[in-house]
Amino acid sequence: MTRIFLSPPDVRGAEREMLLAALDSGWVAPAGPDLDAFEMELATLAGVGHAVALSSGTAALHLALLLAGVGPGDDVLVPSLTFAASAFPVTYVGARPCFVDSEPATWNLSPQLLADELQERRARNALPAAVVVVDLYGQCADYDALLPLCEELDVPVIEDAAEALGATWQGHRAGSFGRTGVLSFNGNKLITTSGGGALVTDDAVAAERARYLATQARQPAVHYEHTDIGFNYRLSNLLAAFGRGQLVELDARIARRHEIREAYGKALDGHDGVELAPLDARGTTNAWLTCITIDAATGVTPEQVRLHLEQSDIESRPLWKPMHAQPVFADSPACLDGTADRLFATGLCLPSGSGMTDDQLELVLTRLAEVLPGA
Repeated sequence: MTRIFLSPPDVRGAEREMLLAALDSGWVAPAGPDLDAFEMELATLAGVGHAVALSSGTAALHLALLLAGVGPGDDVLVPSLTFAASAFPVTYVGARPCFVDSEPATWNLSPQLLADELQERRARNALPAAVVVVDLYGQCADYDALLPLCEELDVPVIEDAAEALGATWQGHRAGSFGRTGVLSFNGNKLITTSGGGALVTDDAVAAERARYLATQARQPAVHYEHTDIGFNYRLSNLLAAFGRGQLVELDARIARRHEIREAYGKALDGHDGVELAPLDARGTTNAWLTCITIDAATGVTPEQVRLHLEQSDIESRPLWKPMHAQPVFADSPACLDGTADRLFATGLCLPSGSGMTDDQLELVLTRLAEVLPGA
């Protein structure tokens, strides 16, 4: 039996053709025409003027924090319910991540808790240097509510859209909110470059600064001249070619993930206490991962479901363990109402890869029916 992974790379035909074409062209070194083209395509996809393709989404967030002027001694507000890469770069610049809980409606950053935190900080003259807003599991956060809160106090917003490529909020693309946006092309995302990411922005000066810092901050001199500390963060031309091939069928990949989510929804309909992650009608999701919650009253735990699926070589995983509960951030402040803790205790991510076959999906549905409370 072939293992059914949570969200493996979905490689079709265009990637191979474009990668080989780039190899045959001789543009093997980091820069090249495919890198330039990939950045243009990403900017168009995100609905912004500029994109800088990088080695990872984490690198993009690191640069976004630097562009926002975040530094030692600063505080940065970050959702607690997210992957650690949303918080780690805050420490890279010497700042402190401070966590804020989620709203039940979207599982994203709670506008009410953010408002409370910002007002409390304004009262003691301790506003954060930035707010990182995460678009969780492929759904954009409530930017109608979040952005005005930050704009009123002139607090920069960085959009972590690593999980949300192709999603929208009120007709605007993920990555277009805030001063800068972050994309990820890790192996488990909608598209992959084997690894990689991008910083996207409408600010031409910020994009050029990011590109400069990402290429070891080299000054335009014949010799190697440096007046700033730089980083080796640029994506290679070959990987950019692969990413361009992945972009060719992005819409088809999203459509397949929607089909998978809908199949789960139909199969779980009537299973008392089992719910799909909620969707906000003001946006569109890319359906990156289909997630469910299982009420404790069912008598079945997410871990029991996970272990049952694992017996058939089917991968599933808990939701992100909240950052405030991570040992590495034990001393970080947090504004909480219990939502992230509840979701972590009751949630499970199900196999959602766009390359999953109908037979594989049927096997997952069958195994779920065996372990979940009856319809």
